[in-house]
Formats: sequence, C-alpha cells, structure tokens
Amino acid sequence: MVKMNIRTGDTVKVISGKDAGKTGAVRRVIPSTQRVVVEKVNEGKKAQRPTQQNPKGGIIVFEAPIHVSNVMLVCPSCGDPTRVGVKRPDGKRVRYCKRCGATIE
Repeated sequence: MVKMNIRTGDTVKVISGKDAGKTGAVRRVIPSTQRVVVEKVNEGKKAQRPTQQNPKGGIIVFEAPIHVSNVMLVCPSCGDPTRVGVKRPDGKRVRYCKRCGATIE
C-alpha cells in the first residue's frame, strides 16, 4: 500500500486534465490505485436501468476517481495549492505546508 499525502476531507485543486482549475473536497481516497474522488470534479454519466431501489431509472451523474498526481492540496492557512511535507516533532506524523510552513490538520 502506498502512502498518500491527501486524506478524506482535504480541499484540493485540480492542476491538470479536463477539470483543471476546479477546487473541491476529497470524498474518498483509494490508495491501492493512487486515486481520489473529488466532489464536482471528473463527473461522468451512465444509463441506469429501472430497479426496485430506483424505479424510474434514467441517467445517473457520478464522480469518477482522478489520479492523485493531478491534484494539489490547498493549504487552509495561506489558501494556495501547495506541496505537502511531513515532520515528526514528537514521534507523531504531522503534515505541513511547504509554502508557509503551517501544520495541516
């Protein structure tokens, strides 16, 4: 399993691809394929047959995963997209902003 610097709930900005420039919160992290699902980003559509849960069926809009290399974490303190560093001040792993040096919770 690969360690990723982005977690569920983080705000990220898409830096490449068809949705470049969009910002959203991370809904799900998939470490096995190094992908993240970001709200309102990389939306896809698929036709859904009528089922008992969805008797009307129709076209469903869903958020598809995007590779983690195509997003950058937005620092909560400085508000800019940034790279993430890791410090271990008390033996505990802490993420920090490489731009302003603030810790990221």
